[in-house]
Amino acid sequence: MSRQLTAEDARQSLTAHVAAKGAEIHAKFGPRIGWPQLLQILQDRTLVRYPCEIVFDASQLQPGEMAYPIGQGPRPEDGFKLYVHPYFMTQPERVPYVVLYQLVLVNYGAFVSADDAETFGASVLGLPKDEYYAALCQMAEEVMG
Repeated sequence: MSRQLTAEDARQSLTAHVAAKGAEIHAKFGPRIGWPQLLQILQDRTLVRYPCEIVFDASQLQPGEMAYPIGQGPRPEDGFKLYVHPYFMTQPERVPYVVLYQLVLVNYGAFVSADDAETFGASVLGLPKDEYYAALCQMAEEVMG
């Protein structure tokens, strides 16, 4: 008798996939992921499923939000604009931290959790998850002033 897959099985599978995809990106574009590497990652459809353009504009962000992807049409294939707070416009070395956290939404949609986003970003950057999370918290504090 075979065991039924549970929601927890699906969650663990997604988390493992997110971590593996992050490690794949790190291996391909690392060890340092900066602005030039980020732009290359966004163009690679084996890594980022849908077209994604970075826009430094806070008009589509909630107060205190650093970035968020917004679909450009009814289908994901229509692409996304990834709105990034203009605070980071003069800090290109920090933009990957913010963008990578949001890319899981582009690739996997609403199924992902904050934990998945942290796992993915940390894996791509080659950082321990707690170090990546601490960096994001620091950046969020700066944006909120």
